[in-house]
Amino acid sequence: MRPTDAFMRIDAPVPAFEPGPAGTHITIRGLTKYFAGWPLYENFNLDIPKSKIVSVFGPNGCGKSTLINMIAGLVPIDSGEILFDGKSLKETRIGYVFQNYREALFPWLRTIDNIAYPLKLEGKSNAEINRRMEELVASFDVKFDLNRYPYELSGGQQQTASIMRALAPRPEVLFLDEPFSALDFEMTLFIREKLQEVFMQTGTTMMLVSHDLEEAVYLADQVLLLTKRPTRIAEILDYDDPRPRTIETLSTPRFIETKKHSLEIFQREVRR
Repeated sequence: MRPTDAFMRIDAPVPAFEPGPAGTHITIRGLTKYFAGWPLYENFNLDIPKSKIVSVFGPNGCGKSTLINMIAGLVPIDSGEILFDGKSLKETRIGYVFQNYREALFPWLRTIDNIAYPLKLEGKSNAEINRRMEELVASFDVKFDLNRYPYELSGGQQQTASIMRALAPRPEVLFLDEPFSALDFEMTLFIREKLQEVFMQTGTTMMLVSHDLEEAVYLADQVLLLTKRPTRIAEILDYDDPRPRTIETLSTPRFIETKKHSLEIFQREVRR
């Protein structure tokens, strides 16, 4: 690099932060992330709408999970800015549901104490915690014993507890990293419907990473389709079939068209 290049780079004005359109919840500007010297995201911009479910879908290795991990603060970014309703991450209450539920719950705590853990961190009183636990148990129609330890539960029960824990502090944004990938089909259907119910009740902004295109479209208000790395936005598809969505949704013209178009974009990007 020539000295003049370095001088120009240092003195170049930083572009002003450009807010997203009305209704934006998460604003991402200039997001850059390198791994081993190679760009994964470079000057990446994105607006996530408020009170919507956004599904993230794209080729293997494009950084779907890394994207939500960076937004959630679990993976550091090299440069860029991320704001939540104009606030920093520290000023925002978030929830996160991990793919590997077996490692997400504390094995030394009873399941009920795992769920209540974020409320205890917030300093909530026992009465407040008990009241919130009762609300969550009713919302999820829990039939298993929450006084048991996580390792005594089935996989689906553990993931249910993980989702309840993420929702316990009433997050402004909920991140879900392939939450159904290790579940059997029956539990996938159950938790998918519970998530949809929670969304309809609360309007919580959600970002969902999925490797299942049907699942991604079914749950989404928007499908964020990504390219191969260095990752860019291939397209953002709006999907507005009414909720609650049911098995009949899978055969609506709008669902079929959105899934077909998503698959066409995905195949195009994979071939590049």
